[in-house]
Amino acid sequence: MPYLLSKRRVVTINFRCRMMKKGKHLLTLVKKELLLEIRQQYSFYGVILYVVSTLFVLYLAMGQPEASVWNGLFWMMQLFICVNAVAKSFLAESRGRLLYFYSIAGSRDFILAKLLFNVLLMTVLSICSWMLFSILLGSPVSGAARFMAINLLGGISLSLVFTFLSAIAARAQQNAALMAIMGFPIIIPQLMLLMQISHTAFGPVVQEGLLPAVLLLICLDLLVVLLAVILFPFLWKD
Repeated sequence: MPYLLSKRRVVTINFRCRMMKKGKHLLTLVKKELLLEIRQQYSFYGVILYVVSTLFVLYLAMGQPEASVWNGLFWMMQLFICVNAVAKSFLAESRGRLLYFYSIAGSRDFILAKLLFNVLLMTVLSICSWMLFSILLGSPVSGAARFMAINLLGGISLSLVFTFLSAIAARAQQNAALMAIMGFPIIIPQLMLLMQISHTAFGPVVQEGLLPAVLLLICLDLLVVLLAVILFPFLWKD
C-alpha cells in the first residue's frame, strides 16, 4: 500500500512538472510574440491608420448612419482588421525560424501561443475600433457593457479562425490567397451570428435568443482551438 501511494505521488509530481514546463514554454513564446510586435510597431499603427482613414471616408460619405448600417459596418471593419493584423502571424515566419522553433518547442505549445497572442492583439484592436467608431460615426448602442462583451467575444472568434487558417496557408508555400479562399466561406456564418448577437445591444430589452447564440459562438471557438491542437502537429512535422 505505501508503495502504491509513493508511485502515485511520483506520477503526480511528474505530471505537474510537465505541465509547468509546458506553461513556461507557452509564456516564453507569447513573450516572444509580444516583443516582436513592440519592435515592429508599424504593423499595429498601420492597422489603426487604416481604421481611421476608412471611418473618416465613411463619415464624409454618409455622416452618422442608422443602427443597422452602423452594426454591419462595424463587423465588416472588424473582419478586415483581423485579416490585416492577425492573419499575418504565420505568413511572416520564415522557414529557418520555424525550424528553430521546431527544435526548442512543441507543436501544441507553439500553436497555443499564437492563438493566445492573437486573441490579446485582437482584443486591443477591438477596443480601439469601437472607440474610433464612436468618435467618428457616433454610437447608437444603448447597452454599452453588453456591446463591449460581444465585441470582445467577436474579436476573439475572428482571431482564432484566422490564426488557424494562417497556419494552414503558411504550409502551402506562404500562399496568402489560400487563406482568403478558405477563410471567407467559413467566416461569413460567424459574422452573421455576430451581427445577430450584437443587434441586441441596440435596444433596451435583452432578447430571448441571446444566450443560445452566445453559447453557440463559444462552442465554435472551442472547436477551432480543438482542431488547431489536433491538426497543427501534422502540419508542424511536414
